[in-house]
Amino acid sequence: MTDSLQLLLILLAVAVGVVVLCRILRLPAMLGYLLVGILIGPHALGWIHDAPETRHLAEFGVVFLMFSIGLEFSLARLRSMQRLVFGLGTAQVVATILLVMFTSLFFGLDWRAGLALGGVLAMSSTAIVSKLLIERAELSTPHGQRIMGVLLFQDLAVVPLIIIIPALANSGHSIYATLGIALFKAALVLAALLIFGQRLLRPWFHLVARQKSSELFMLNVLLFTLGLAYLTELAGLSLALGAFVAGMLISETEYRYQVEEDIKPFRDMLLGLFFVTIGMLLDLGSVIAGFGWVLLILLILLPFKAAVVALLARWFAGNWGEAIRSGLGLAQAGEFGFVLLTLTGQVNLLPPDVMQNVLAAMLISMLAAPFLIQYAEVIVRNLTPSAWMDSAMLIHQIAVKSMSSDAHIIVCGYGRSGETLARFLTRENFRFIALDIDPRRVHEAAAHGESVVYGDAAKREVLLAAGLMRAKTLVITYNDKHSALKILHHVNQIRPDLPVVVRTTDDAHIEELKKAGAAEVVAEVTEGSVMLASQALLMSGVPLSRVIRRVQESRAGRYAAFSGYFRTAQYTIDEPGENLQPRFLSVLLKDDSVATGRKLGDVGLAELDVEVNAVRRRNVYGAQPSEDMLLQAGDILVLLGLPEALQAAELQLHKGQ
Repeated sequence: MTDSLQLLLILLAVAVGVVVLCRILRLPAMLGYLLVGILIGPHALGWIHDAPETRHLAEFGVVFLMFSIGLEFSLARLRSMQRLVFGLGTAQVVATILLVMFTSLFFGLDWRAGLALGGVLAMSSTAIVSKLLIERAELSTPHGQRIMGVLLFQDLAVVPLIIIIPALANSGHSIYATLGIALFKAALVLAALLIFGQRLLRPWFHLVARQKSSELFMLNVLLFTLGLAYLTELAGLSLALGAFVAGMLISETEYRYQVEEDIKPFRDMLLGLFFVTIGMLLDLGSVIAGFGWVLLILLILLPFKAAVVALLARWFAGNWGEAIRSGLGLAQAGEFGFVLLTLTGQVNLLPPDVMQNVLAAMLISMLAAPFLIQYAEVIVRNLTPSAWMDSAMLIHQIAVKSMSSDAHIIVCGYGRSGETLARFLTRENFRFIALDIDPRRVHEAAAHGESVVYGDAAKREVLLAAGLMRAKTLVITYNDKHSALKILHHVNQIRPDLPVVVRTTDDAHIEELKKAGAAEVVAEVTEGSVMLASQALLMSGVPLSRVIRRVQESRAGRYAAFSGYFRTAQYTIDEPGENLQPRFLSVLLKDDSVATGRKLGDVGLAELDVEVNAVRRRNVYGAQPSEDMLLQAGDILVLLGLPEALQAAELQLHKGQ
């Protein structure tokens, strides 16, 4: 008991320290867990021994990781990206496995070991790459879409590889029969679970959800996930396969997002333990002794895999610049590679020294991933002279679009916020140029005659081409702090007098953005709260003038541009004319109300100077109802008028004149 508690305390203390350090350094926590496993494992400090109990507990981390992948398995998403996922993704995984198999023969490895090693090295890190793409606002770029499509297929490819690798361990002529039986058994189990599981899952989850107990719902999710994992293991398959099926079944129900949130703490905690145990496998002594082999594997892995992806991406209709960016983004090893490597070691397909060298090379490649993605642009420009021409053409197109504009507004990002802003600017006859990195969005906007061009606003040359020196204002409409800080840095260097308005989701980064040079920062949560409060006050009968005043006071305290104006407004909350201001009143019609069954125009509210702003019927909101509308019991009439007129209108609706 004491040893188990000591083990748990060590793991918890290390986990807390690692996550804090990684957040400070802005690195994925997974890399920290791997390094900690190396340090405290049996081959280094020896704080934790490689006990079977630790490995069994860590297996549940893989179970919940596969469950999460199953939750993300959306047929609609696959259909929308099918060319990238099943085209480029399939080509990358198959080509990598075949080339690694062929290469391994020259180093005396069996073809089965080469196939398993190819599957290990074909994987890339979804956690690291997706995080970096989001931070760099490159998720919607052409190379970002290619990278995510390939990563999605890699996640799916893990499922058959988990079945194939144990079957490869059978020597002799029976390997093909064993492999065939394993695949047939997997297909049979999957078909049974998908056909019968879906029919039983939905009504059972409905029954559990109706009990309105979060504890019961969580227990049910754990039972379902671990139960299916246990069933697939009984069938001679793996725990991870059953967990994947469980996630896939739940993804088709309305409980998907709730389950995803509930399972996240278990997944992250156990997955962290899994990566710690992976780090514990690494013997630094063996790695140092075979350091030449580690470098050789690393040199094969990074340039070799990057080249394979780049060639395939170029073949799948893309320019060399985007292809090389895609290759650099996928060059590293991935978390599923560790899962497959552990499975390969369990069935003794690879010699221990090869396992150590491959594991070390995978770790180093993942540490190198952030640097490869960060300097991808420099590498592309050095490798492809055409990239300079493409960049120059892009800058030229932006410059041509903005050439005739003077005292215009630069809109960075043309999503929903940017599009709404553009409509306001158009009504005020302001000229603007919008920059966006989503080609589809740019194409659709250009087809409607909007002044939108493709370009990354975080780049200095793009801002200059968009007419930064002639602009009147710059607005950042997308929520990306890192990109916003880059734009502010460029503006401060080139046009420090230019006002920049930045959008953010909450007020966590307002001070940082203002220190970086933002004239104003608009937080969605705060603005949403202000409008929420204003609507609540209006519906509660507070006079419209007072509500508007409260909104003005709130904004005056937050925005410097408004504060001077509102401070000069001489009014008090209890000014005499407030009772002469219109307000809202909601009236519910009952069965015995006089207005029930009559047309709205016959009720006579217009004679009282009361306007029917809207009618809500069975939770359906109808703005500006017609006079011919037949009123029913249960209708809620939203009236607008002066206080005395509203009282008379309510009386008339219920009791008549």
